[in-house]
Amino acid sequence: MATVEYNRIGKSFGAVNIMRDVSFRIEEHQFVVLLGPSGCGKTTLLRMTAGLETVSEGDLMIGGKRVNDVHPRDRDIAMVFQNYALYPTMKVYDNIAFSLEVAKVQTDEIKRRVEAAAEVLNLTPYLQRYPKELSGGQRQRVAMGRAMVREPSVFLFDEPLSNLDAKLRAHMRTEIRQLHNRLKTTTIYVTHDQIEAMTMADKIVVMRAGKIEQIGSPDEVYDTPASKYVADFIGSAAINFMPGTVVTGEGQPAVDTPNGRIRVLPGAAVKPGQKVICGIRPTDAVVSDDGPIRTRALLVERMGHDVQLCTAAPAGQFLAIVDRSRPFAEGVEVRFDAAPEKVHVFDAETEMRL
Repeated sequence: MATVEYNRIGKSFGAVNIMRDVSFRIEEHQFVVLLGPSGCGKTTLLRMTAGLETVSEGDLMIGGKRVNDVHPRDRDIAMVFQNYALYPTMKVYDNIAFSLEVAKVQTDEIKRRVEAAAEVLNLTPYLQRYPKELSGGQRQRVAMGRAMVREPSVFLFDEPLSNLDAKLRAHMRTEIRQLHNRLKTTTIYVTHDQIEAMTMADKIVVMRAGKIEQIGSPDEVYDTPASKYVADFIGSAAINFMPGTVVTGEGQPAVDTPNGRIRVLPGAAVKPGQKVICGIRPTDAVVSDDGPIRTRALLVERMGHDVQLCTAAPAGQFLAIVDRSRPFAEGVEVRFDAAPEKVHVFDAETEMRL
């Protein structure tokens, strides 16, 4: 196992800087997810870790050693790619064993490692099949097995589930996390899917345009997003945003928005007259007969265990997840409130949390 440190990492292609001053540390055994939209730099950072891209600035440390100029095969890492990268003319056993054969590992040791990985990944019945004879999930497990047998210090995953259907993705999330819990290998996982990040990570690194927006546990980035960007990216369904102006009344700070006056926590770093943006997650919107947020139901989506209400409000669309036991109809007025501790407040200019 190994720590991974990024010390003021930068990446340039010619005169174009796509990443600068990225610094954070991954501890031994941690499962860390690099999360962000396409083009934010997460895959580039992973490829620099693997040695597939050069580091333009800063120091990349694995296990306490600077590896900027170390060849990929000497970094003691194993990478699982988005497209599996299996050899179609090789059977499953040979795909898993290939890197060990190249490294001239003894035949008996190769057999032991391949069979052990196959047992962990439920691939034993498929060792003599070709990749084309496997399902997408089975191919992904073969790619994971090929990484496992190298017994690396660090696992790298580059959006490994993006080619799978929704049900299989959910199943594979569980399998990858269980595998990590068993092997306890330091793991860096890249995805644009916030559900994967929230369900699998010990720590999430939210990236935006080549910079780190926030680092924290899944609960931290969800409950206390550092910026409007993080609040918008994390959470399903999407958070509701409302522009407003801070006011005070009876010692309780509040924000006047087009949707009504929203109470906020007394401890929030807000000043009267300040322009802000309030965020309320759909799960935190509470139906209230005298709630300040007046809306009209546009669409009632029954989702089995609850109902998603899409409503129209003066500040635009307002989403709420509500109990299905209460009847709702399209076109009727629905009023909402939210507890002050559930209202996220961001500066209107910087979009950073207050």
